[in-house]
Amino acid sequence: MALNLNKKKTIVSKINQISNSALSAVIANSQGISANQINQLRKLGRKLGVKMSVVRNTLLSLAVKNTTFECLKKIIKGSTFIAYSTNHPGSGARLFKKFEKKNKQFKITGGVFEGKLLSNLEINQLADMPTYEEAIAKLLLILKISAAGKLIYTLSAIKRKKETS
Repeated sequence: MALNLNKKKTIVSKINQISNSALSAVIANSQGISANQINQLRKLGRKLGVKMSVVRNTLLSLAVKNTTFECLKKIIKGSTFIAYSTNHPGSGARLFKKFEKKNKQFKITGGVFEGKLLSNLEINQLADMPTYEEAIAKLLLILKISAAGKLIYTLSAIKRKKETS
């Protein structure tokens, strides 16, 4: 389907607005993935605050110009599917990583965080980064374990003292 100039301008403007407010971006090659699978992925993404688009490479290059995602221009090729994380920097990478495990044709080709192009290892680290709620839960668990450890230590010290007296 051919796009006229006004539609192209609208797409570029929309992607540029998202680029200016997003925390991170991940791109993937979605060739060979059905529209139904893409729609399921988008549905999951909306719940996590991830905005996704299949965009022509030239339009994406124009849209990311003068943003922190401008370095994506170097790696844009093929069928580009982009996910912008707006709530948590790792949510788009996490979503794409899970989808890539289930669909061998889907390949993550790059990512950007804080204006830096990420390697595959860094994309995996970004995906594994805990959300705020997960980090708080881990902290509470550690505090609970350490408090229980102190209690056990105190009780054993009392027991030893009673045994010696």
